[in-house]
Amino acid sequence: MHILFAASECVPYSKTGGLADVVGALPRAIAQLGHQATVYLPLYRQTQLPQAATAIASITIPFDDRYRFCSVVDGGRHHGVQYYFIDYPPYFDRDALYGTPLGDYTDNPERYSLFCRAVLEASKILGVPDVFHCHDWQTAMIPVLLRSLYEEDPSLSGIPTVFTIHNIGYQGIFPPDTLPLLMLPWDLFTISKLEFFGKINFLKGALVFSDYITTVSRRYAHEIQTAEYGFGLEGVLRGRSSTVSGILNGVDYDEWDPSRDRFIAARYSPKSLAAKQDCRRDLLKSFALEPETTAPVIGIVSRFAAQKGFDLIALAADRLAREDVRVCVLGSGDKTYEDLFRRLVRQYPGRFAARFGYDNEMAHKIEAGADMFLMPSRYEPCGLNQIYSLRYGTVPIVRATGGLDDTIEPWDSRSGTGTGFKFREYTPEALLTSVQAALNVFQVKAEWRQLMMNGMKRDFSWLVAAREYMKIYEKVSAARHAAV
Repeated sequence: MHILFAASECVPYSKTGGLADVVGALPRAIAQLGHQATVYLPLYRQTQLPQAATAIASITIPFDDRYRFCSVVDGGRHHGVQYYFIDYPPYFDRDALYGTPLGDYTDNPERYSLFCRAVLEASKILGVPDVFHCHDWQTAMIPVLLRSLYEEDPSLSGIPTVFTIHNIGYQGIFPPDTLPLLMLPWDLFTISKLEFFGKINFLKGALVFSDYITTVSRRYAHEIQTAEYGFGLEGVLRGRSSTVSGILNGVDYDEWDPSRDRFIAARYSPKSLAAKQDCRRDLLKSFALEPETTAPVIGIVSRFAAQKGFDLIALAADRLAREDVRVCVLGSGDKTYEDLFRRLVRQYPGRFAARFGYDNEMAHKIEAGADMFLMPSRYEPCGLNQIYSLRYGTVPIVRATGGLDDTIEPWDSRSGTGTGFKFREYTPEALLTSVQAALNVFQVKAEWRQLMMNGMKRDFSWLVAAREYMKIYEKVSAARHAAV
């Protein structure tokens, strides 16, 4: 089969979060299974394409005010995957992908609608796929367009779409007058289609018009059908529950494995764990903490946002500082939480240390050098760092939500089973109780080693997820052909 992936970001070309990791890895796994995989992305300022060539010189995209003319750049074939980039500098040659510190770019609906229409037009020239696989609200117009303006296009009318929700908290909600600007018919502005509390909702459109909906963990697929986690779209998802599935994200073990990691001080594996202590000392030195301490080291690598549980950390931090622990933090985001960690570093020198911004090398050092990894998310569609932590023998402490609940099994000292520590109530007390349980087991070296080994043996490779996606691609393709 030929699967066309459309997304707003993808490593190594562009990244703001886990979406980029998924789009970087899943098509490669699909190609490994013997299928054809093509990825379409915007050509951002940060995108580096040293040997790019023009694939299509000009594509005309109509807007209400005037036409836009974009081109398609051939990014080449890598790891069996063909990459194409939609090039329109007025929209994509900017400092950031989605906005500035002051907020999202106001023309984001135009930017990503142009991208979606360009992908459809380019596919008619460069290769019509068997399935369009779209990711998050930035590509939501592809299924909407296919079932509206392109419904009678003989090249595309029978092509099914699979849509993946990576985080339902981001929906692409805009004023209703965006519809005519994008040359979309007003009959889409109904409660059964794109209308959402008087505005248009790109994500809702994709949920209505896609053939199948996936999200990035089994637990999250159930959670988003509830009022607590559905962000207003739970009713739409419940109405489509028979075509909603959760497929746990995989991880790239070529990049995240302590036996081959190029960023860490020493490599190690389940058969030889001693070098993890070298990584521990290196991490503590990197954060200007005492490298020979025997106190457990807790790592955090995250975007600073309430969704990630930083409001809980703020409430628990001073009590956590009373424990004999070292906390190494890497991240950026909400200024409130950046200021929190600046205060903790000043108030508890030698216990808290923080770096702000994203540093890939330091993220690897934390995974390898920490004893525990803290992820107390309010909600977490999948999460990747807890899975990285398992492979590195760094024991996760997580809240039992979304993919965190699916991937971490609670430690049971009687049976010697489990891979980490979980808490369910979203309270600082529950967080601290779970941390304390981990600290207690850390003192029992034989149990701690067993806990580490359990996690390091778990396999969350992308080929497992890719096979599940292939079943869905085949299902929607067969259903479309049967309907013709």
